[in-house]
Amino acid sequence: MSTPPDVVRSAYAQLAVTDLAAARWFWVDMLGLHVQHEDADALYLRGTDELTHHSLVLRAGPVAALDHIAYRVRAPEDVERAGRFFAALGRPVRRVPAGTGTHGVGDAVRVVDPLGFTVEFFHAIARGERLIQRYDLHRGARIARLDHFNVCTPDIPAAYAHYRSLGFGCSETIEGDEHELYAAWMYRKQTVHDVAFTGGAGPRLHHVGMATHESHQVLHIADVFGSLGKEHHIERGPGRHGVSNAFYVYLRDPDGHRVEIYTSDYYTGDPDHETYRWNVHDDRRRDFWGNAVIESWYKEASPVLDLDGAVQPVSESVLDESAVQVGADGLGIVDGT
Repeated sequence: MSTPPDVVRSAYAQLAVTDLAAARWFWVDMLGLHVQHEDADALYLRGTDELTHHSLVLRAGPVAALDHIAYRVRAPEDVERAGRFFAALGRPVRRVPAGTGTHGVGDAVRVVDPLGFTVEFFHAIARGERLIQRYDLHRGARIARLDHFNVCTPDIPAAYAHYRSLGFGCSETIEGDEHELYAAWMYRKQTVHDVAFTGGAGPRLHHVGMATHESHQVLHIADVFGSLGKEHHIERGPGRHGVSNAFYVYLRDPDGHRVEIYTSDYYTGDPDHETYRWNVHDDRRRDFWGNAVIESWYKEASPVLDLDGAVQPVSESVLDESAVQVGADGLGIVDGT
């Protein structure tokens, strides 16, 4: 088997949006991401802790979708190593020389992975001004950095096996009574996850996770949306997850792309870190306080584009976590039983 690239962390997501001005209102004016660069068709955004050029790209397009997710690799040689790794799997591979792809990114490789997602691997990226103590620029949710991607896939075991082959660890899972896998959280950086898998029709993007430093900032952004009469953008929360222990709120942008504002997870860097396994019948797994998970959170997600910008076809999932009758989901529960 070909040697995998040495992935450092989740680095950025590029979303296609149908109205760039509306997207700017949501992601910049409301959430507070910093505009590092912009042109007629795109915005390049980052959080206050990030020193790389961007962690989110919003590009105008005819359909709202995930264009690609991107991982930073440790050395320039790992970019070519990524190409060889996916070519050996028989997957589509495209070299993207510096200056021909995403602004600010050096030589890269884009692939369609075995799960159907367009994924970029790169090493070099332009730098940004240090903003961590530019408190005069901190606003909205005070987003510090990109934390993770969450993707919908119909085959969680296959997703788990693929990312294990890329050297990812697993912090937590949701499993059935026979250890059937409903969801998994996997990491390269020393936090709970760089990528998580939600069982469902896929490939689709469930959400982009953005980290903030303190739980009151999660509450604050919900208050801001409510005070402006824009509470319909709040989909779920605020609350505390069982999985990851993070405090969270989920919001939907004008195109329906989902973002999680996320804080207070934990360190996973010890070499003997063990996977924590939640049972699918534990109603604390998705919300530690047992609050209901609304159906849209399980069922709705953003489509995914292939290397040529066409929407990828979707396959249905066999296991459906939302169909499991437990109190936290509030789905299929009759007469309070």
